Amino acid sequence: MTTGLVLLRLTSLCGVLALAGCATLPDGRTWGEDTSVQPGWQRAGRAALTAVESPGFWLPLAGAVVLQIDNWDHRISSWARRETPIFGSQQSATEWSDRLRSASAYAYFATVAVTPGGEEPAPWLLDKARGLAVGAAAIVVTDEASALLKRAAARERPNGQDDESMPSSHASRSAVLTELGRRNMQWVDVSDTTRGVVDAGLTGLTLGTGWARVEAGFHYPSDVLVGMAIGDFNGAYASSGKEPIGAI
Repeated sequence: MTTGLVLLRLTSLCGVLALAGCATLPDGRTWGEDTSVQPGWQRAGRAALTAVESPGFWLPLAGAVVLQIDNWDHRISSWARRETPIFGSQQSATEWSDRLRSASAYAYFATVAVTPGGEEPAPWLLDKARGLAVGAAAIVVTDEASALLKRAAARERPNGQDDESMPSSHASRSAVLTELGRRNMQWVDVSDTTRGVVDAGLTGLTLGTGWARVEAGFHYPSDVLVGMAIGDFNGAYASSGKEPIGAI
């Protein structure tokens, strides 16, 4: 196991210890207890609208469009592959893209661990399982959507390896995990400062994952931004509203 990966796992563990919150909300409700596999059209519609209105969805899409101006998409990609300003080499960028994607998963599970649960073991486990099922569904949908779009777009990668450049599945997977984590943190009673730090950290994981893929030569910046939009939408949709919904 590399030193970098060990540090990322230790950071996630420290996050769990630092953010451990109350077992239930003031009104007695727990994370996951209201999850449903049949949320109803009205609830699903509200969730979809909330997800579309989220800056994490429309802002990356707008950025992807802007990057088509004057061939900026290709220019940035060429510069990033040549200079590798953050990760030092394409090989290092490839390795870090995997590490940061994994760190996104660790961060997500850390937020699940600190969400309010029941006082008794059985209800606690059941509520956590329900909430995790919703998260798993969002992740699966994100992966499938990314795979379908890759085949439909058939965009050649900057490094010429294949035609699966659009969108970045690394970015979409990281984005759905961090968005789910961000929504989970809304259940946890922490200070505004702590919440801001956590939000910034989650955002950094996704941005870092995406940029690493650009430096590694696997994606153009617009591929990463589209992937981020896909992941954010599914994460926001699955957990939109006061409680997670079962968008399965």
